[in-house]
Amino acid sequence: MASQHLTFHTDPGHGWLEVLRADLVRFGIADSISQFSYSMGQVVFLEEDCDAPKYLEALRSRAIDYIIRDVHYNRDAPIRAMNPYRAPACPINRGQQPLSL
Repeated sequence: MASQHLTFHTDPGHGWLEVLRADLVRFGIADSISQFSYSMGQVVFLEEDCDAPKYLEALRSRAIDYIIRDVHYNRDAPIRAMNPYRAPACPINRGQQPLSL
């Protein structure tokens, strides 16, 4: 059985689950993540109320176990200064005809 080691970051006001952007795509949830999550490169910090539960449900539905390590910041987490999450652009299907409307 597969297993993932995850980090849950919290500050006095909120929390975020650190995941890989590629896993959001692989699990088919990249387009359902809100702008209340943050990203830096290939790492996404999923906000705790809606986005993190979607990811954890994706793991459970695939029978992937997980272990969560907590990291707490006594002041605003540096995550707050990152860019808001944006879903990946739709990939171009080379060699296919465009849709006609």
